[in-house]
Amino acid sequence: QVQLVESGGGLVQAEDSLRLSCAASGRTLFTYAMGWFRQAPGKERDFVAAITWSGSRTTYADSVKGRFTVSRDNAKNTVFLQMNSLKPEDTAVYYCAAAKSFSIATREYDYNLWGQGTQVTVSS
Repeated sequence: QVQLVESGGGLVQAEDSLRLSCAASGRTLFTYAMGWFRQAPGKERDFVAAITWSGSRTTYADSVKGRFTVSRDNAKNTVFLQMNSLKPEDTAVYYCAAAKSFSIATREYDYNLWGQGTQVTVSS
């Protein structure tokens, strides 16, 4: 069974850093673009960051640009989200997802495999 499993979430203070990981089992992620989304309580799930299959191109939501960095290690079938200078408004459940193709994508519609999510809570 194909699975994406996120890890690395937790409770931190404002300006702290966290590194989320997303490991795939049952299927190689090598040829797929990958993305990170987040959902805060009472809100819709929003795009955070995405990376092409090769890792040569990335894109970010304006709210995290300059603070978050997405990367991938295809040899380890893992995608990462480095989050620096965290703010209380970054509090959410973070999901990784595998896109339907190798092209970078920012819409939920473009992703067809999702992890279960990991909670990130940033206190002020």
